[in-house]
Amino acid sequence: MTALTADWRTRAACRDKDPDAFFPVSAPGTEAYEREAAAAQAVCAGCPVRLPCREHALSAYEKHGIWGGLTEDERHLELRRRRRRRREYAA
Repeated sequence: MTALTADWRTRAACRDKDPDAFFPVSAPGTEAYEREAAAAQAVCAGCPVRLPCREHALSAYEKHGIWGGLTEDERHLELRRRRRRRREYAA
């Protein structure tokens, strides 16, 4: 981890929160999961480093948890969109 990478983490809105709050334990697609994810995403919504956090999660292929306001499924969709754009750009 570089000093620049560490810097965004020290400014994250979640830095003083329970990390478990960002890793929903309920099954995806259930109301309980939606509540758990929404609570974490509410913290992310006001975070000054939401975008660097999101980019970290996307580039590191984080498989679990809420990162930068995105769930696992939302990150997966974003990666698919980016791959599609790269293919279209290259064509």
